[in-house]
Amino acid sequence: MTVITLVRHGQTDWNMLGRVQGRTDIPLNDTGRAQAREAAEALRHGGYAAVVSSPLSRARETAEIIAGVLGVPGPALYDGLVERDYASAEGLTSEDLWKLQRRAMGPDAESDEAVATRAVAALRDAAAAHAHVDGPLIAVAHGSLIRVLIALASDGEFPRPGERVENGSQHAFRLDDEGLSLLSYSAVPAD
Repeated sequence: MTVITLVRHGQTDWNMLGRVQGRTDIPLNDTGRAQAREAAEALRHGGYAAVVSSPLSRARETAEIIAGVLGVPGPALYDGLVERDYASAEGLTSEDLWKLQRRAMGPDAESDEAVATRAVAALRDAAAAHAHVDGPLIAVAHGSLIRVLIALASDGEFPRPGERVENGSQHAFRLDDEGLSLLSYSAVPAD
């Protein structure tokens, strides 16, 4: 059994503008760096052993900040933790999507099932690679991926309708032979 806290990367300029990022590699802005430091402080007394991350720069830099503040190894990078592939929707605003396609994710976006499958596999790989360390892991990833895992681990009970996964937020999971279960989450009402 491994406890893994998923942290959403800090804010980017595209987050601020409401643009769909997906796999587009947009860096953190100064607010995002501050959010990463705040997340690290919130996690300071959790006994964490290491940090892993999506390879996209916004997640990787968030993970580097957290690892540096906590003085733990990382980040080890896992491709399976990248954000959902939004395909033709990347770069558009939510308003653009609704006007053009009447679907929040676009018609060619990666499915929840595909996101969940690769993300859980990546978390299993990270847990196996860090089995020798004493303590839980931190995994820095992306909003849609974390939202999918919260739903999977809570049998769809969470996040509740109208809740969003904020930049820098932390969500704890247990990963064992039975699968992924939700220990805590911090989604908040959407604006």
